[in-house]
Amino acid sequence: MAHPSQLGFQDAASPVMEELLHFHDHALMIVFLISTLVLYIIVAMVTTKLTNKYILDSQEIEIIWTMLPAVILILIALPSLRILYLMDEINDPHLTVKAMGHQWYWTYEYTDYEDLSFDSYMIPTQDLAPGHFRLLETDHRMVVPMESPIRMLISAEDVLHSWAVPTMGVKMDAVPGRLNQAAFIASRPGIFYGQCSEICGANHSFMPIVVEAVPLTHFENWSSLILEDA
Repeated sequence: MAHPSQLGFQDAASPVMEELLHFHDHALMIVFLISTLVLYIIVAMVTTKLTNKYILDSQEIEIIWTMLPAVILILIALPSLRILYLMDEINDPHLTVKAMGHQWYWTYEYTDYEDLSFDSYMIPTQDLAPGHFRLLETDHRMVVPMESPIRMLISAEDVLHSWAVPTMGVKMDAVPGRLNQAAFIASRPGIFYGQCSEICGANHSFMPIVVEAVPLTHFENWSSLILEDA
């Protein structure tokens, strides 16, 4: 999760987020090189008096400054498109979870089970246990098996919401009357935090998302306990 004075992204917990981090570094390096070149030209123009009165136009220079930006844009676009298609690819999901946004909580329904659903509310500050995070903890976590393709079906009951977990590289709008889908694979066990990322009313800041990735056997035990309590 995020920590004070953090400058970069959160640690990746899914293959898609790892690809996004690599693409960010790739694009940032290109931007850095372009910025350095532009700064050098500006400084050179200000500090020197180099002029050439005999070159009024140059076909070669025009070709270079037309082709070079095109090549740079292609170098940015190709990996970007690859990640875009990777994020939309959902092949044989092992588990489907439907997340329904409400003002101001989430409802999770495990559609592969007959009766496995629950509401997830934020734990008030005065009820937090030692070591828990303010405004991020919920009374029920969304538990998923690690290293398994998970499909999320995301919608809303009332107004626009957005289901976002940065470490998973997932952010999908929850639109009333529309069912959007996203996919992720938790590459390691852990507890990952997110929040509604669409302003949805007075308590928009108080509907966190907590995803707990556990080994498959632990997930089966958890689902059995939830079904027994139901």
